[in-house]
Amino acid sequence: WPPSGALINTIVWIIFLPTLTVIFGLIVAVLADGKKYETLIKSIIFIPMAISATAASVIFRFIYNSDADTGVLNALLVFLLPEFEPVSWLGKKATANFAVIFSAVWIWTGLAMTILSAAYKALPQEIIEAAIIDGATPWQRFWRLVLRMLSIPITFLVVVMIINALKMIDLVYVMTMGGPRGGTRVIGFSIFVEMFANGKIGYGSAIGAILLILVLPIILYQLRQTKKQL
Repeated sequence: WPPSGALINTIVWIIFLPTLTVIFGLIVAVLADGKKYETLIKSIIFIPMAISATAASVIFRFIYNSDADTGVLNALLVFLLPEFEPVSWLGKKATANFAVIFSAVWIWTGLAMTILSAAYKALPQEIIEAAIIDGATPWQRFWRLVLRMLSIPITFLVVVMIINALKMIDLVYVMTMGGPRGGTRVIGFSIFVEMFANGKIGYGSAIGAILLILVLPIILYQLRQTKKQL
C-alpha cells in the first residue's frame, strides 16, 4: 500500500506544492505591494482560483501537448531554443508528476498571495522602521522580521497545501488518469480508483482511513502553532 508508487508521488506533492505555492504567493505579495498596478497584478494572479479544476486541467493538457504546433510550452521552448526537441510532458514518467504539480501551484498561488498580502499589509510598520534606523539591510529585514511575523499565515498555507496534496483527485484524473504507468497516481486518486473503478470498497476505505490518520497530526500541529503565536 498504496499501489503503483502512489505514496512516493504523494510525498513529492507534499514537498513541492506547499513550497512553491508559498514562495510564489509571497513573492507576488511583497513585490506588488504599493505598486501602481497592484490591484491588476493581483487580480490576474487570482483568476485561476475562479476556474474549476477540470477547466484548469484541460487548459494545461493543451499547454503540455507534445506537439510543438499545439503545445504552448513546447512551442515556446522551440522558439527560444531552435534545437529543442518537443517533450511529452504528461507522457513521460519523469516529468508527468511535476507537470501536474505545477498546474496545482498555478491554481493555488492566488490563495497564497491573497492571504500573505493581507498579512503583509497588517505588519506593524514601526518595527520595520526601527530596523531601518538600526541599519538592517532589506534582506535582513525580510528574513529576520517579515518572515517571522508572517509565520502564522505561512504555517496555515503549508497545512492547507499538504491537505490538498493528500486529497488530490481532479487534476490527476483529468490530466493523466494516474499515468503514465502510475507516474502521477497519488493517495487521493488511489482511493477514488479502488472504490469506484475497481469496486474495492473495503480497500479504498482502508486507504481513506490511513489518509485521515496522516492528516490529523498535521491539523493538530497547525492549531498548536497558531495558538502559541497568538
